Amino acid sequence: MEERKSSIQQLDFTLLFLLFVLMCISLMAIYSGTTDQYVFLDDTFFVRRQVVWFAIGVILMLGAMSIDYEMFKNFSIPLYAIGMVLLLAVHFFGVEMNGAQRWIGVGGIMFQPSEFVKIFVILALAHLLYHITQTPREKSFTEDAKVIGKILAVGGPPFFLILIQPDLGTALVIGAVMMTMILMSGVTWRMIGLLTALVAAGLGTLVILHNYFFNIFNKIIAQHQMNRIYGWLDPAGDTSGLGYQLFHALQGIGAGQLYGMGFTQGAKTQGGDIPELHTDFVFTVIGEEFGFVGATVLLIVYFLLLYRMVMIAFNCNNSYGTYLVAGVVGLLVFQIFQNIGMTIGLMPITGLALPFISYGGSALLTNMIAVGIVLNVNIRTRHYMFGEDN
Repeated sequence: MEERKSSIQQLDFTLLFLLFVLMCISLMAIYSGTTDQYVFLDDTFFVRRQVVWFAIGVILMLGAMSIDYEMFKNFSIPLYAIGMVLLLAVHFFGVEMNGAQRWIGVGGIMFQPSEFVKIFVILALAHLLYHITQTPREKSFTEDAKVIGKILAVGGPPFFLILIQPDLGTALVIGAVMMTMILMSGVTWRMIGLLTALVAAGLGTLVILHNYFFNIFNKIIAQHQMNRIYGWLDPAGDTSGLGYQLFHALQGIGAGQLYGMGFTQGAKTQGGDIPELHTDFVFTVIGEEFGFVGATVLLIVYFLLLYRMVMIAFNCNNSYGTYLVAGVVGLLVFQIFQNIGMTIGLMPITGLALPFISYGGSALLTNMIAVGIVLNVNIRTRHYMFGEDN
């Protein structure tokens, strides 16, 4: 027997509240991270723009919620094709900034197609897995290899087009979404172990090429990417060059200690020592001014947000909806881990935004659409008093 609930009743208000908390943290961090670094602008310039982006994001989130997610199956292939066309347009006609060609300019507005391609890839892979799981298949190495091959065939082209922009961070996000879908596809752990071994072998090969065949290595890894790795491995070795950003970020976070130095009181935050403080390194503001306690609160909010999404995926009695939510979880988990990891020296610097916190338009809008998809799945999940719909 089905329990009928309205869309409002099934709306996950806990998830929305956690999103609102992240918005508040974002505005505080952006305000503090820009007041002294951009003295030629009004103190609230970036905050006001971020509020506008949040407002647009809420509209897009509501739009993503308004269409029955089953309809996404009809749009997944056309959207994926549009995404590939946009990535090709970036390659041939894109605007170059800071040594990377990642943007397209339309009417004076710059946007980054690779951000929206993340969503298109999730929709396409969820659709692919839905069709795969609807067809009975044997548990064999060959069948598992076919499934992985199909996932790589969908995710591989955007991965490489984004990688050559170059945008290693976003390419790795696409890779994380593909890995999430592989885990959700039901392939055996033996196959997953083999894939892990292949990735480890690939990394080992790069290390060997770097140490003994650097000319070949230099053709695979760009020099600016290698410089980031050098700065990550030894930030104190070149505090005025390769390790400058990470060195000062670590100093700032360390200075925050337990309770932080206070809102707008951070020495590094207000001293202008850290570039891109309101975007890529916004976690430094939180760590320095709110300390370990503030950083922990942020991590708890993220954990609860992701936990709610995982529960929505578990409770969904439609495999397509489950795959959609799983893709979003994989998307957010990697971005959170990578951004915070690079800020505290655990990961190389890749330029990924911290979801819902960093200043910016394209990344924020993408993440808001992703949340809309998750809420969409939740409000359209049917609940039964006795068992589930088979």
